Amino acid sequence: MCGITGWIDWRKDLTGYPTILENMTETLSYRGPDASGTWITHHCALGHRRLSVIDPENGAQPMIRKYGDQIFSIVYNGELYNFLELRKELEDKGHIFQTTCDTEVLLLSYVEWGRACVDRLNGIFAFAIWNDKEQSLFLARDRLGVKPLFYSYQSGVLLFGSEPKAILAHPDFKAEIAADGLAEIFAVGPARTPGHGIYRNMSELKPGHFMLLNHEGLTTRAYWKLESRPHEDGIDQTAHKVYELLKDTTERQLISDVPICTLLSGGLDSSALSSFAAKHLRETKNEQLHTFSVDYVDNQKHFRANAFQPNSDAPWIAKMTEYLGSNHHSVEFDTPELVQSLRRVVLARDTPGMADVDGSLFLFCEEIKKHSTVAISGEAADEIFGGYPWFHREDTLAAETFPWSLALPARVDLLSNDLVQWIRPQEYVRNRYQQALSEVPRLAGETAVENRMREMSYLNITRFMPTLLDRKDRTSMAVGLEVRVPFCDHRLVEYVWNIPWEIKTSGDREKGILRKALKNVLPEEILTRKKSPYPKTHNPNYLAAVRDQMLDILNDTSSPLLPFINTSKIHALANSDAASFNLPWFGQLMSGPQLFAYLIQVDMWLREYKISVR
Repeated sequence: MCGITGWIDWRKDLTGYPTILENMTETLSYRGPDASGTWITHHCALGHRRLSVIDPENGAQPMIRKYGDQIFSIVYNGELYNFLELRKELEDKGHIFQTTCDTEVLLLSYVEWGRACVDRLNGIFAFAIWNDKEQSLFLARDRLGVKPLFYSYQSGVLLFGSEPKAILAHPDFKAEIAADGLAEIFAVGPARTPGHGIYRNMSELKPGHFMLLNHEGLTTRAYWKLESRPHEDGIDQTAHKVYELLKDTTERQLISDVPICTLLSGGLDSSALSSFAAKHLRETKNEQLHTFSVDYVDNQKHFRANAFQPNSDAPWIAKMTEYLGSNHHSVEFDTPELVQSLRRVVLARDTPGMADVDGSLFLFCEEIKKHSTVAISGEAADEIFGGYPWFHREDTLAAETFPWSLALPARVDLLSNDLVQWIRPQEYVRNRYQQALSEVPRLAGETAVENRMREMSYLNITRFMPTLLDRKDRTSMAVGLEVRVPFCDHRLVEYVWNIPWEIKTSGDREKGILRKALKNVLPEEILTRKKSPYPKTHNPNYLAAVRDQMLDILNDTSSPLLPFINTSKIHALANSDAASFNLPWFGQLMSGPQLFAYLIQVDMWLREYKISVR
């Protein structure tokens, strides 16, 4: 994986501003610790930081190729899992390759098919290609939004980058936030509305979209979206198809010229990917799979089961590592490390995030990077197959809001009156929710229950899943680790999207069809294990640490957070046992301690980035 950035300006000769481009590129150095490159012409400046995964010797970027009287330049972040098939097709059309990397395949795909090239790509990507003759820039992002791409377009000037920090490094861009950005932080966050960049005058290219910039202006179009159609396969055929798709995409994503591993929690999703990977590596390379798991000091001692986290991972990980015969690495963190990580992940994400859940993943990736450059992870299975508890609870199905944000009234109660009157958080969330529902591709003839489950699936795939993908991208790339997510293969997502709910839950179980598909892949006890999310710390020392830090902020009259919160209510909460806020206020993992940690991150962000409120 890599980091990309660029600047298009029709009014200036950018060859006179190399330092600005270098500074923008350097902000992404940890995404690409292996190499750096820039390319500047009169009106286009492109920057790239490289993490070498395939063809380390020859894949330098920006990559420049001349074809007749046209010069093309590309910067690219991602992996194409079908690049070998595309390369063969392009060679048959007469194209000659100078490297064995997927960057050149992508560039030549654009040369051959133009903007239609994105329809042929299987992978995770964000890229920009400059056509010097046409004076045009083409940008695109993968279908599910695994790889990020932010941009700012003002007065005909385009800035873009893999992360906001690359844009923030340009001297003409100001770190400002307006009412809608504050609503994203305090009412929607740590989720984010698709396309919203949080910062004023910054946007995100939506998943499955491309942009074209030329002298006529900027146009954005969708090239992919979910489509609803009748599902013709029976249960057995469906299970077999799911098995085949998941096996194929996992094996495709094991292609790498550097060490690769899997993340293993002992749950259904990560265990399935690890099983496919272990078998494939053993049969094709005679290699032993390396697996990694994370936990916290004294977590077994303090763990208490609940509806969202019914059991701890340790016993299940032991069962799976024995079953796989993997070389397993268990990583454990203590409270001081988690508290210290809060600032590091703010700097990685350029916004507040999922607090200690982000922090532990950041630390986890940092340890994995010591062994591997590429990891396989199980994100997206619960969104696609309907595994979360809120898919199966009457209260969440009946709630007319995002099911992971049922505690919005309690959140609003902790905000200052001035902020509430300005951003109207409940109205803002309601409008965003209705916007999401208006996008759902309906299928004529479905029952009310089927229609609601399609809505829930759409909300999860397009609104909740991006939060976890953002989290995984920033925390992993912040330490130069590439994480691949096989469940995000668009072929699998398209197929599962149209599986009827009664088939998805066959056997009267969440993700029942996935369990059936994996019957000969996993041990029975793993197949029947109840859903349990990414582990969080249950150590009371963590609550004590973030509560003390929250109290310090409340006592600091210079804190930029104070105008946005109800200080007396936060103070009262911090001086209680936080039991009144144990209902998760976001997702499955963020309750009392995570509320304090999130507000701490907001305070850090406002200070570190010197955010002006407009």
